[in-house]
Amino acid sequence: MPRKFSLAYLTIPGTSPVDQIRIAAEAGYDCVSLRPIPMFLPNEPLFQLDKEPALFKATKNALSENNIQLMDIELARVQEDLKAEDFEPAFAACAELGATDVLSSIWTDDKAFALKNFEKICDLAAKHKLRVNLEFVTFSALYGLEGALEVLNTVQRPNAFLAVDTLHAHRSGVTAEDLARVDRSTFGFIHLCDAPGRIPPMDDPEMIGVAREGRLYPGEGGIDIKGMLLAMPENNISIELPNAKEMSERGALGHAIQCLVKTKLFMADNGIY
Repeated sequence: MPRKFSLAYLTIPGTSPVDQIRIAAEAGYDCVSLRPIPMFLPNEPLFQLDKEPALFKATKNALSENNIQLMDIELARVQEDLKAEDFEPAFAACAELGATDVLSSIWTDDKAFALKNFEKICDLAAKHKLRVNLEFVTFSALYGLEGALEVLNTVQRPNAFLAVDTLHAHRSGVTAEDLARVDRSTFGFIHLCDAPGRIPPMDDPEMIGVAREGRLYPGEGGIDIKGMLLAMPENNISIELPNAKEMSERGALGHAIQCLVKTKLFMADNGIY
């Protein structure tokens, strides 16, 4: 079965689910990756599908009318001021919309707390037949491949998988050879983008700045995307490529189109399917 391509929320941030679905369809994506779980950021638009019946209905209609699937939702964070149980209403609502996956990450140095709450997230997701994809983020508490694998091996949940973001993998010093040594059944979906090859120090504004608004189209940066993709199974790809300049110049639709076109061209040119 050929892999599917999803349009991630962060690629066109602030876009409502209905508009994101429409844009994904017009741009040629198979799926969308939505953000119905609040991040509690300043001036954050809220798209809480479990709390807004009208938005839920409009989103359901948009998915059907545009023949787009809801692949994953974000972000079920493991964090000391958040309760895993609070995520379940979003899990239930989005499972009803056809979601298959949840994105999770860990933002606490308390390992016992992290393991207990990641287990809870997995168990709550399993009630709704959702897979949980654990992503290591360079500037989070769980910032590397080995740490993520340790969590997965410890909790031993059958619906828990490893999400690899090519930006964070590069910046955390993970190589294609490292990924090739991981059991292929461990991998979940892939977050794909390129970025400058330079790895900034943790206190450099570029560490977070590039991640949130300066990622590059595949082939335009210094990440070994080819090696990483060849080292992993042909799983679904969520293109997470926020770029404030491209969004400003092309608009949300134009940027989304360019993301998919550049990705498919890069993969075809490098014999990746």
